[in-house]
Amino acid sequence: MDTDAEVRAENAARTSYGRLLALLAARTHDVASAEDALADAFERALTRWPLDGVPDDPDAWLLTVARNRQRDRWKSAAERTTVPFDDAEHDGAAPEAGRDRRLELLLVCAHPDLAGASVPLMLNTVLGFAAAQIGAAFLVPTATMAARLTRAKKRIARDRIPFEVPGPTDLAGRLAPVLEAVYGSYAMEWPTPPRERHALLLGLAGTIADAAPSVAEAHGLAALLYLSSARLPARVDEDGRYVPLAQQNPRRWDRDFVAAGHRHLRTAHAFGSVGRFQLEAAIGAVHCARGAGEAPDWAHLRRLYDALLGLAPTRGAAVARAAVVAETDGARAGLDALDALNGVERLQSAWALRASLLDRLGDPAADAAYAKAISLTTDPAEREYLGRRARGTGR
Repeated sequence: MDTDAEVRAENAARTSYGRLLALLAARTHDVASAEDALADAFERALTRWPLDGVPDDPDAWLLTVARNRQRDRWKSAAERTTVPFDDAEHDGAAPEAGRDRRLELLLVCAHPDLAGASVPLMLNTVLGFAAAQIGAAFLVPTATMAARLTRAKKRIARDRIPFEVPGPTDLAGRLAPVLEAVYGSYAMEWPTPPRERHALLLGLAGTIADAAPSVAEAHGLAALLYLSSARLPARVDEDGRYVPLAQQNPRRWDRDFVAAGHRHLRTAHAFGSVGRFQLEAAIGAVHCARGAGEAPDWAHLRRLYDALLGLAPTRGAAVARAAVVAETDGARAGLDALDALNGVERLQSAWALRASLLDRLGDPAADAAYAKAISLTTDPAEREYLGRRARGTGR
């Protein structure tokens, strides 16, 4: 068995799923059937590639096999062949395998007739999240979310919602849930390494911004993702240990990504409107100013968070603002701001901040706060960092 071939098949499943599904579904408008056919193709790859070797063009191979499966299913019982399709015969036979129709699939999911299911549907089809993960993110039982996704996919097939990029007016009207899905997926638990996740989302954000160059928030989201991704190389040190933003070495940040983020942010700002993603990108830009040797402008950050909470009052943003208050007015003021928040009892960032502020104040209650934060942390590197902080070895 060729272990490398198995790894290549698994990598293709992670990185090419949404693009291949969009190509398959665009022909038939049947997303569910396309999912089944693609699953068959990946299963076939896991058995064939280790034995026969990886095709020269893995995506073309997968697309061809999946289309063969679709064609086989469409045949009537009287016409169905009993001879299996020869996958190797079609190696590389799908010249359009490199085409990217994910934006079209995203816009199908964002069709007005699918309102209410749009964001979950995008997370499922284009980004590959399972119903259980999406249900957890939306605080909905898995069975309920699965049924919602099934109904939406049936409606796409029944109504034959077109796979196309609409004109500028209709496009702008459909972009809000598309941007929300890409943004929301950033914080979800991915099976892929961080670099793959960032590359996939940056690609989608760039495609959206190119298709909607006059939509400020499309550029705002691209700016946010570039500025966030720029700091990824410094998030862990050479030994794999987590490094919080304030302690990161700016020289390890990706300068090209920082520059791209600033370009998109300037483009968004030029339209004269303010949106959630632009504000979050602006916050990221202030933090990235350390790369130019500047100290963080905490007063500016506080104003940005105030504006963000006025537009999008999320618990995460409120906790982040409390952290900024601790920098402008002291740890006690930050703790008071944190205590004033509702609904953060199960929020990891709230407990991590509480532990840090209590630690700064010399309050022994920091130990219990660290323990709670650690219990809510899923990232191994961050758990280890909080453990060191709790023991006093990482302070």
